[in-house]
Amino acid sequence: MLLKITHVLDAAGLARARELLASAPWADGRTTAGRQAAQVKNNQQLQPGSEQQRELQALVLKALEGHPLFFSATLPKRVLPPLFNRYGGATNTYGNHIDQAVRYLPGGTQRVRTDISCTLFLNEPADYDGGELVVQDTYGEQRVKLAAGDMVVYPGTSVHRVEPVTRGARLASFFWIESMVRADEQRRLLYEMDMSLMKLRAEHGEAEALVQLTGTYHNLLRMWADT
Repeated sequence: MLLKITHVLDAAGLARARELLASAPWADGRTTAGRQAAQVKNNQQLQPGSEQQRELQALVLKALEGHPLFFSATLPKRVLPPLFNRYGGATNTYGNHIDQAVRYLPGGTQRVRTDISCTLFLNEPADYDGGELVVQDTYGEQRVKLAAGDMVVYPGTSVHRVEPVTRGARLASFFWIESMVRADEQRRLLYEMDMSLMKLRAEHGEAEALVQLTGTYHNLLRMWADT
């Protein structure tokens, strides 16, 4: 399931993020790529362990915690700390690749399965040319270039790339999620059911049938979830 989630960061959060990124130390983005991906990766990433990275990670994670659509769409079990990248100038693209299936939390003590890939856009589309995230799925290539503060989530199994940035710079956060529900098709069904329940509840209140359907949602989650 490829899904756009709007307004993850508000105006104040975006302003602070840009302020931090403007003074941040950047490094070669290939340091976090696997062997195959490193051959097609040509961007910059925020220096690991920097003060700016730590504050930005806290900023993004706090915003995600308060976003109900994010929880409904991803059903997160573990969220890897967000990373931050920049595309522009001589380091402006990332060719077709698939993200590593398993990554490690900081310290290397716990493995995380990358069920869901996430990209949170941090500057406006008008700030740069190119830079579309292109995700291959069963409906063909999906080209994504969102407003600042908006995010896209998509299956970690997808082949994807970032098109060359030919003007300006593209700033974004990216990270991965291990979901309580491993199968993408099951997550999709639960998400669609949850959205329908919210709409019906707003229109009809807590009708008896809605209580029963809500129970069905939670029973399916109970059946499929690995907590």
